[in-house]
Amino acid sequence: MVHRSGKAPSLSLVTSDQPAPSDSTDVDNSDKTQNRDRSIRLGSIQGVPVLLSGSWFIVAALITVTFAPVVQDRVPGIGGWAYAVAFIFALLLYVSVFIHELSHTLVARSFGIPVLGIRLNIFGGLSEIAEAPATAWREFAISVAGPAVSLALGVAGLGLERTFSPTGIVGVLLLQVTVANLFVGFFNLLPGLPLDGGHVIRAVLWGITGNAHRSTIVACWAGRVVSLIIIALPFGLASLSGNNPSILTVVWCALIAGFVWTGSSATLAQERLRAAIPTLSVSDFVRPCVSVQADTPLAVAMNQVFVANARSIVTTDSAGEVVGIVNEQAVAAVPIERRPWVDVASVARRVDDQSVIGYDLVGEVLLTELRAKAKQDFLVRDSTGQLVGVLVVADVESRLETARKGRKARH
Repeated sequence: MVHRSGKAPSLSLVTSDQPAPSDSTDVDNSDKTQNRDRSIRLGSIQGVPVLLSGSWFIVAALITVTFAPVVQDRVPGIGGWAYAVAFIFALLLYVSVFIHELSHTLVARSFGIPVLGIRLNIFGGLSEIAEAPATAWREFAISVAGPAVSLALGVAGLGLERTFSPTGIVGVLLLQVTVANLFVGFFNLLPGLPLDGGHVIRAVLWGITGNAHRSTIVACWAGRVVSLIIIALPFGLASLSGNNPSILTVVWCALIAGFVWTGSSATLAQERLRAAIPTLSVSDFVRPCVSVQADTPLAVAMNQVFVANARSIVTTDSAGEVVGIVNEQAVAAVPIERRPWVDVASVARRVDDQSVIGYDLVGEVLLTELRAKAKQDFLVRDSTGQLVGVLVVADVESRLETARKGRKARH
């Protein structure tokens, strides 16, 4: 009942489980995530896969157990078959959710935006839209489509409901599906991300202000406020009626509120990350370095670093060409008393053509270069080929993590 737009920026540029110097590989966790996903593929619509999460069976069981007594009260003499009817309601509910998500998908595709899949899960559904809409109008149209269809189904159900007996199986199912669609439609219009209403608010503010970033931040905070209202709702209603809140109602509200809070917080972190990327520059991360012969004792090299007020060490061959970058984790693993007897070459990673980046790289171009070359550290050279220093990827990741948490970076 929400749609996710765009690929989230990744903090992980390289990975390495070992402190010893070694080349790392570029990481894209999307395939691994899908491999871990236990979803069942139901089919596809216009090439868009439809996936059913294993968590759906938990929800179906809860709906069946909860709704069966209602069926028994409203359909005289149905007995144990009430559970079968309740399960059919669970199926119809998720068919409605699927139609809701399909609406998002079809509108997105009409704008030429790829959709990776429709995923039905414990909280309803998710349309995995691959790219963020380029305009506020497209964001608005995609976001409104789902709730509009749900409300239309609800209104249609109200019209049909009178034609069936309220004590018949069809009448009971139709009434509940109608109410469910109306609830889904109105709930998803609540003004906060990650709900559709949050995307609507973002689109409206974006259209008015022209600032997509600030509009997203406002919609995320609105989502947090909505989650707090949801968690407080059963207690507020109970205090007005003078009764204690139902445990089941409290649990459901807590789950929904947790979903909204988590989604809005994740979107907020991603937006902060996106905003930080254009500000990245190699010049902010380059570490001054000292050059030493590969057979220099580590203790001597460390002393040169201290004297020169440098932060990195590169090793050179007899001709003065840089052949390695000393790995700081590997240095830290060498006991101080052993450092006079350890050559710097033993704690350095050999460099190659992929170990060099330009001093003038900035923003997304910089991140693309780091991911493509997949190293832990790089030699930084200016336009003339002169060595400027060393860039350690962990420094870039730390800056992005700081931005993601909403803190100001220290230069």
